[in-house]
Amino acid sequence: MKKDFRPDFEQLLKVLCRERPDRPVQFEFYMNRRIYEKFGTTSYEAFFRLGYDYATVGIHDLCLPTIQGERQKSVSQNSAMFENRKDFEAFSWRDPDPEVYKQKTADLPTLPVGGKYIGCQPQSVLGGLVTAFGYENLCLLCYDDPELVADVAEAIGKRLIMHADMIASQDCFGAMILNDDWGFNAQTRLAPEQMRQFIIPWYVKMVEAVHSHGKPTILHSCGNMWSLIDDICDVCKFDGKHSYEDKILPVEEAYRKYSSRIAIVGGIDVDFLSRKTPREIKARADALLEMSREKGAYVLGSGNSIPEFVPDENYLAMLSAAWERR
Repeated sequence: MKKDFRPDFEQLLKVLCRERPDRPVQFEFYMNRRIYEKFGTTSYEAFFRLGYDYATVGIHDLCLPTIQGERQKSVSQNSAMFENRKDFEAFSWRDPDPEVYKQKTADLPTLPVGGKYIGCQPQSVLGGLVTAFGYENLCLLCYDDPELVADVAEAIGKRLIMHADMIASQDCFGAMILNDDWGFNAQTRLAPEQMRQFIIPWYVKMVEAVHSHGKPTILHSCGNMWSLIDDICDVCKFDGKHSYEDKILPVEEAYRKYSSRIAIVGGIDVDFLSRKTPREIKARADALLEMSREKGAYVLGSGNSIPEFVPDENYLAMLSAAWERR
């Protein structure tokens, strides 16, 4: 990368407005500890040293369904925190405290000039429902007790709205990632009509909360959620979509189909990043930047994240396509 790189968050904002940035922009939800230690003393520092205009950060003050400790080791599709309504009502729900958010934000490292933080969710509506009931039980409850499913979704969703609002209200945060995995390889995790009943309405409100502060939202959703693309673009009004897999919808095809409606964020399949040579990876990254050069609405990055098994030289080969154009 160029030694004189200076972050400019406005370039990412241009992409999320489906405009052409002044130079290539990079995006990752997160990298891995090896990368962080190699390129910085903190994950935040590594983001900026590697040429990103932001760093992602997760802070929260929420009590939501999670599987922890020994139970986490044996969690299965049927593991459940709530067996019935009594369990749900006995759970220690807590609204987030704005003062805690202010203090945690104040404790973050000072940003470089031009840089911003991007916030994310500590839990999600669909993910929280799966944790609360177990996946198979959730599928049955959508038919057997939809009122209980709706009540748990509301308990989770309304607190995530508060979380999104409190994060977006802080000046140092420039955008929000709303992360919730909505699909498997072939279909959505719940039927599309159930997604629209229990999940989508809460993301409409979360996006509205972030937009009320003049800041954009990025949906991070793995899996085949493309049957919901109209909901994502026209109902929720997300600004960007992140997470792509070649076996579901290659990022190049997603760009051709949807970049006039939503910014395409990242997209180079993690399996491709892991198995191909640096030269092959650089060529694909170059082609993506060339494809989007005139129209914009594209941010270079992986299809999901940079886990430990991605060789460093492959990851850096992808980034070099952006560095060479700066």
